[in-house]
Amino acid sequence: MSISSAPVSAPPNFARLAAQLWPLYLSQALATGATTVSTILASLVMSNLGSEHLSGLPATLISVSAALSAAFFGALMLRRGRRLGLASAFVLGTVGGVLGFLGARQGLTPLFLVGAATLGAAQGGFQQARYAAAESVPRAVRGLALGILMLMSVLGSWVMTGFGSQITALGQRLGTGEEITGWLVGAGLLGLAAGLIAMWQPVRQLSPAAAPASETAPASPSLAAALAVPGVKSTAAAFAAAQAIMVTLMSLTPLRAHHMGLDHGSIAELISGHIAGMFAFGLLTGPLIDRLGLRFGFVTGGALLVLAAATSVSGSHAGLLLSMFVLGLGWNLISLTSSKVLARFPAAQGPSDSLAFAASALGTLLGGLLMARAGFPALAAAAGVLALLPLWSAWRVQAVHGPQDSPK
Repeated sequence: MSISSAPVSAPPNFARLAAQLWPLYLSQALATGATTVSTILASLVMSNLGSEHLSGLPATLISVSAALSAAFFGALMLRRGRRLGLASAFVLGTVGGVLGFLGARQGLTPLFLVGAATLGAAQGGFQQARYAAAESVPRAVRGLALGILMLMSVLGSWVMTGFGSQITALGQRLGTGEEITGWLVGAGLLGLAAGLIAMWQPVRQLSPAAAPASETAPASPSLAAALAVPGVKSTAAAFAAAQAIMVTLMSLTPLRAHHMGLDHGSIAELISGHIAGMFAFGLLTGPLIDRLGLRFGFVTGGALLVLAAATSVSGSHAGLLLSMFVLGLGWNLISLTSSKVLARFPAAQGPSDSLAFAASALGTLLGGLLMARAGFPALAAAAGVLALLPLWSAWRVQAVHGPQDSPK
């Protein structure tokens, strides 16, 4: 088995296959909406609980728990299938949302943190839905399938943002604030996602008319065998680096903007631009990767991450907005390309996600320390150097000679 970066053309039967994936796409939109209305305001909940000095702890617990659970869920899906693994993750997330709501409402900080950790563990599972989408279609359109999944993610986030007034009204009826009610709403959304996945029939193999025999199922070598394939380890490293850079700069750039004197509205614009870069262009970047190849995704994504690091030291709102947008777009390309590669190696998917979540947790911790001791320019320089790592993956993938990404 080998990886090829050669560009490919898309077969015409994607629409039929996508119709079988709608429960997967909709469940991902619900999951993104759930995290949007819950975990984003976790620091505010901690402040209200009288632990403002620990406001970053929920986010850290979420990342660490996801890192610890991703390999477990990957192994579970490998043994028992995508449907059971994803449904279990959504149910676990429902439990985490309820625990977080009860802990925040009753003023029980330990219970709230248990809820955050449980929801984080669930994310380590349900974020692997992208592999289920990729392996359900021919290699030639896996970028497109992943791009649609990303688009559904941003739609879920935007829709739930639009329901802010309804969530506030529900909180008033329950006697809580919207930052607390969001956890209960998130639990409900994840419960709906679990129901959708329970009814989903995974596309276990493609029809002979859709692809040749070599495409009828994803390869399933052991973890050791998968890691021995040139390009797999470097792909996992590239994804982990992109995740660490994205989460670290996303978390600390708003703080720098605040120190620059930007108001909350301007900072909100930075976050919106970042989210747009991450998810809104999946229908463009996914097909581009299908057409131009894996090397294009790694090189272009890495270059954009370097640009994001370089412009993050800007002293203007426009410069920071550019930085946050290209940060999201660079991550988008690396994530899509890495997911397309790893879709062929199920045993490596969970461990790769664990590595990425651990890298993001470590990045925010070390990034904050570096920023405090040496200033934001030093943090930006470190991020820029780390952003060169995807070039290694591009070289490794390009150096491999083997079957093409499309049916022959």
